[in-house]
Amino acid sequence: MSEISIIIIDDHPLFRQGVIDTLSLESDIWIVAQAANGEDGFELIREFRPMVAVVDVNLPEMNGQQLTRRVVSEKLPTRIMLLTAYDDIEQKIHAMRVGAAAYCTKDILPEDLVKNIRLIASGIFVIGDQAYDNTSLERWVAMQSEGVGRSYSDPGEPFQPLSSREMEVLSYVTQGMSNKEIALLLGISQQTVKNHVTSLLRKLGVEDRTQAAIYAIRRGWVRVYRTDIESKE
Repeated sequence: MSEISIIIIDDHPLFRQGVIDTLSLESDIWIVAQAANGEDGFELIREFRPMVAVVDVNLPEMNGQQLTRRVVSEKLPTRIMLLTAYDDIEQKIHAMRVGAAAYCTKDILPEDLVKNIRLIASGIFVIGDQAYDNTSLERWVAMQSEGVGRSYSDPGEPFQPLSSREMEVLSYVTQGMSNKEIALLLGISQQTVKNHVTSLLRKLGVEDRTQAAIYAIRRGWVRVYRTDIESKE
């Protein structure tokens, strides 16, 4: 196989460096760049167009699912491997549906990480420790979607990706902030915030702000700390 160019996108410096150190030992893998957030990572993918991007699901500014969708929508050649601490079947389904080439947990062994990168660089899809071609992946998604008992094609499906602004609003909702507080922080009207909240509730398929917060936290979309607020005070 020819040399595999890679970008690493993770906001934890120690973990990111560990991945870099692991991959740097491989003669056929070339790390071209690294980033600590989704926005910077996406711009680097645009610039370098690597064969593979190893991306944390839970990133600031743009999460891994959103980054994947943007890469696919812009028809960039990079194949995305999503790494996460959450081994969640619904997240796996969503990841593959938005265009990820792989979905693996962060406790993956170094040798398996390398093996999976080589697999997806060759056009194979990987979920956990299982490899799929296009046909078998489609079959897996269909079977798993039926298994969780939800429709994955309805316009208001729970996993319809949120916009960047909706993700921003959701992060503040998880911190217990009111529409007024969010409006002041973002410099927008309370009605606009209300519209965003209504939209994200519909997309997530939940009834209220509390359910939305729990949904996002359980799936690792947002973190529960107040550094963003404190930095603005």
